[in-house]
Amino acid sequence: MGRTLASSLMGLALLSLGLRAIAQDKAAAGFADKSASATSSATTLTAAPVDPKAYIIGESDLLHINVYKEAELTQNAVVRPDGMISLPLINEMKVSGKTPLQVQQELAQDLKAFIVDPQVTVTVVDVRSKIVYVTGEVGHPEAYPLLTPTTVLQMITKAGGPTAYAKRSAIFVLRNVNGKKEKIPFPYKDVIKGKKADQDFLLQPGDTIVIP
Repeated sequence: MGRTLASSLMGLALLSLGLRAIAQDKAAAGFADKSASATSSATTLTAAPVDPKAYIIGESDLLHINVYKEAELTQNAVVRPDGMISLPLINEMKVSGKTPLQVQQELAQDLKAFIVDPQVTVTVVDVRSKIVYVTGEVGHPEAYPLLTPTTVLQMITKAGGPTAYAKRSAIFVLRNVNGKKEKIPFPYKDVIKGKKADQDFLLQPGDTIVIP
């Protein structure tokens, strides 16, 4: 009888420990999920590596407008096809063709009619208006933001370079010229040898580098 009671008590103790361990595991998993979610949200607001004094804002770019101590005015804004963004109090503002610093200064000036000494920061969260595509036999085929003046060779290098199966003599750039796609040959072999350097031209937003 005593041995049976002792065995039962031991079983209950082990069950209690098991349930406690499960609860701890669930709590830890929940904490990890919350941490990951917070990290993801923070990453979403990370500014793109652009020069606020030089980068020219374009259509579809995602901006983060921060007005110090004004939570209702702090928000993300996507540049519309007409180059405008919508903001509380200001309603609409033209930002396309301007630098983030210019927009920041203009916005601060406009907000003075509503706020005493507004402190405004404008950052580009995601560059969407200036994209170059690299496709085909290259290390990392994908879309790349065109943040600074970049040549064809520089972009191919950034994309990991041609693979072992690439036809280096057949590389070309597709460019939209007056509504039509124009095929521009790129003499990769000559350029990397220091020849025909003048044909390593600067890329334009919307260009597609094709590496067969």
